[in-house]
Amino acid sequence: MSDFKIPPSAPAAPSRTALVLAFTAIYLIWGSTYLGIRVAVETMPPFLMAGVRFLIAGALLFAWLKFRGASWPTAPQWRANAIIGTFLLLGGNGAVVWAEQFVPSGITALLIGVSPLFIVLTEWAWPGGARPSAVTSGALLLGFAGVTWLAAPWENASSGGLSFPGVIAILLGCASWGVGSIYSRHSKHGAEPFLASSLQMLGGGAALTLAALIHGDFTALNLAAIAPRAWVAFAYLIGAGSLIGFSTFVWLMKHSPPARVATYAYVNPVVAVFLGWLLLHEPISSRTLIASAIIVTAVAIITVQKTKPAPTVR
Repeated sequence: MSDFKIPPSAPAAPSRTALVLAFTAIYLIWGSTYLGIRVAVETMPPFLMAGVRFLIAGALLFAWLKFRGASWPTAPQWRANAIIGTFLLLGGNGAVVWAEQFVPSGITALLIGVSPLFIVLTEWAWPGGARPSAVTSGALLLGFAGVTWLAAPWENASSGGLSFPGVIAILLGCASWGVGSIYSRHSKHGAEPFLASSLQMLGGGAALTLAALIHGDFTALNLAAIAPRAWVAFAYLIGAGSLIGFSTFVWLMKHSPPARVATYAYVNPVVAVFLGWLLLHEPISSRTLIASAIIVTAVAIITVQKTKPAPTVR
């Protein structure tokens, strides 16, 4: 995610209706992107699909900002946001699109739900970072227990377990997302949020395209073999996922408390699991339900702990 900062002058309070619509959009759109990725990578090379997606979205957003009179970004702004975009989009999203070739979209969303756990650990490891509290540490262990139960590494895929390489890729993607998020928080590049977002999509998209070249995606590309529904999913990921969803998130970060915005981490997996079951007939087992409850509970505890004020010294 980008380094969004509240401006010094408080913006005009939005209406309740606007807030409800915005939260509805971020819940449904970001929850549905896992389904879109799953459909797209059925017939599209994964890294190439993701790279072109973010290059197009970043270019469109950048062109719109320039049309509205935005200043040309400086070299430090390009560099900082390219680094952030590489961690978030190549490491984070790239791992997801590759893993969704083997892992159901709903399960992927549940695994991605542990991202706040990695953000807490990254923040702790960062120079000057705060050690997590005992409650947060317990929630971390609970969350990883939920992931272990969901992945069932003691079973192979044919008997109910998940693809082990796919699960590992998703968890590494979560770790990369954590590093990118904390780096963006500490980066002092000075770009306003929308400009930073466009630069991150362009930088991350370029990194994904390079990964596609190394992975052999250009050689594997067969335009005639791409299913029509994959093109629809690709267009949805660009328009709804990268532009509308991300813009709504930026707007909410300016008009709503961050802890409230973070509730998308609880809702997105539920939306993804339901859509995967409804449209792709992905199974929902008792293990999925139990593990999802454990993971969501752990993320909720961590989010609540992070929003509590630090104790004062008396």
